[in-house]
Amino acid sequence: MARNGLNSSSAPAQEFTKSKINKENLQKISALLSYLGPYKGKFAVGMVCLFISSLVGLVFPAIIQVMIDVAVDKAPKYGLPASINEIGLIAFGILFVQASVSFFRIRLFVEVAEKALADIRRDTYFKLITLPMNFFANRRVGELNSRISADLSQVQDTLTTTLAEMIRQIILFVGGIAILVYVSVKLTLFLLCILPVIVVAGIVFGKALRKISRSAQDKLAESNTIVEETLQGISNVKAFVGEAYEAGRYDKSLREVVRIALRGANYRGVFASFIVFCLFGAIMGVLWYGALLVEAGSLSVGDIIAYLLYSFFVGAAMGTFPDMYANVQKAIGASERVLEILAEQNEAISIDPKNNQIKEVLHGNVAFKDAYFNYPSRKDVAVLKGVSFEAKAGEKVAIVGPSGAGKSTIASLILRFYDLQKGQVLFDGKAIGSLSLTDIRNQVAIVPQDVILFGGTIRENIAYGKINASDEEITEAAKKANAHNFISGFPEGYETVVGERGVKLSGGQRQRIAIARALLKDPAILILDEATSSLDSESEKLVQEALEILMKGRTSIIIAHRLSTIREADKIIVLDKGQIAESGTHKELSELEDGIYKRLSSLQFEFQ
Repeated sequence: MARNGLNSSSAPAQEFTKSKINKENLQKISALLSYLGPYKGKFAVGMVCLFISSLVGLVFPAIIQVMIDVAVDKAPKYGLPASINEIGLIAFGILFVQASVSFFRIRLFVEVAEKALADIRRDTYFKLITLPMNFFANRRVGELNSRISADLSQVQDTLTTTLAEMIRQIILFVGGIAILVYVSVKLTLFLLCILPVIVVAGIVFGKALRKISRSAQDKLAESNTIVEETLQGISNVKAFVGEAYEAGRYDKSLREVVRIALRGANYRGVFASFIVFCLFGAIMGVLWYGALLVEAGSLSVGDIIAYLLYSFFVGAAMGTFPDMYANVQKAIGASERVLEILAEQNEAISIDPKNNQIKEVLHGNVAFKDAYFNYPSRKDVAVLKGVSFEAKAGEKVAIVGPSGAGKSTIASLILRFYDLQKGQVLFDGKAIGSLSLTDIRNQVAIVPQDVILFGGTIRENIAYGKINASDEEITEAAKKANAHNFISGFPEGYETVVGERGVKLSGGQRQRIAIARALLKDPAILILDEATSSLDSESEKLVQEALEILMKGRTSIIIAHRLSTIREADKIIVLDKGQIAESGTHKELSELEDGIYKRLSSLQFEFQ
């Protein structure tokens, strides 16, 4: 399991502590909200329903005011009738209207938010699978998965509930203040004297809450990564009795999440207590002062009751702002990380199958000319230093050498997972940069040492080499790969589910499925990256037979650990410390005194 990325999740949290709500962040949020664009019609209708529902809610205290005044022999206001029964019926009619528009408001906002979130998830996933390999070299799978799941769930909560509720509370707050001023300017001024204090406190606490919520998101992503790593490498965990270590590591990560969450809870608790004291203290003061005005005859009983109800509206609206503001802060933190992914520069690969057809056919000539390469994540370590060789169409070229010599790097460069810092990779004499990635990868197939199968059926895994392959083509490829017999031996045959990463199959079986997949692809250039190095003798024999069929008539780049498998290669290239140390046939290299190939060969035969 990878341990080298443990700081990758905490680094953003440290970076976040310096971030502020500035113009750049607001632009990022507006980019996220642009996903509401395709559904602006329904969103607009939902907004209309929201306004109607909120405004109708402001009518009820006025109706109660008139009802009480009529009950104590005061004249009715606002054009309402002088009958208590008629006022009550009007109130129920308004209530029915509010209930109806509230249903449509909720229904429309949820639909718009869910569809917009689905679009964001789709675009984020599409972006992820088209990003260059260097991006994944610097990220952990668990962290990326958390961005699509946990982070976008936070954004989803904000879009579905918080956004609409915030707009509703703003309407109630502004409308309530306007009506309070209309009823009594003196009482309203008394009530609003506390507002600046609350606003300033909201700004201060909001900044702290945003920092904490972002840190919590990062720590949660880190804990999710630990789970994913552990489950992916569960066999290693058990083999090395690492259960206690992993349990401790996960527990430590969770405790850090809890610590940050409790820190945020302290901030929110203090803020909420402060607001409760200020707001309800102000309302009690208003009631006290209002009672004096009623006693003096300046206000009616209905006025003071209506005023109190509107005060509760305003107070409740202000009381919900801290939580809603905190949720918005969480959504901003979460959306920033998603938008960072969406802003990454992806490879020139289309997700539209129509655009992924071969336009320029490769004949199979591959050449490296004075190739220099450093991995972007390790720029100070030179992997290839002036490597030059050629594999002509149909040739078998083997690449051998000690571990770390750069053998697998050559395979990655042929697939253009990375680009050279200096030199050229040529296909049929054309620079790799002049060809589309689609043309290259559609005509190059790789059979790696560690075959990764998807968790579906054997049929689906073989068909990955040619998505629209017929059953006959799949079966024929399996036969050529020496896989048909063992597949037929399963009760479900080709519909057998292989399990995550193919855990239900042996190494040799996975390897033969990978060969069948490559056969179905029918590539011009084949890369075998130590395809038999981890197999037993019987499996190696079956796989080697399948590989001979696969290599026939194709340019084959064979990265080999077992030198006995490359004796018939047309050319053998010996890499050492990123440079070509020797080149020739098996016979030629075996005759070189003090040669690397001869030494490696004799060492292997000595231990056989």
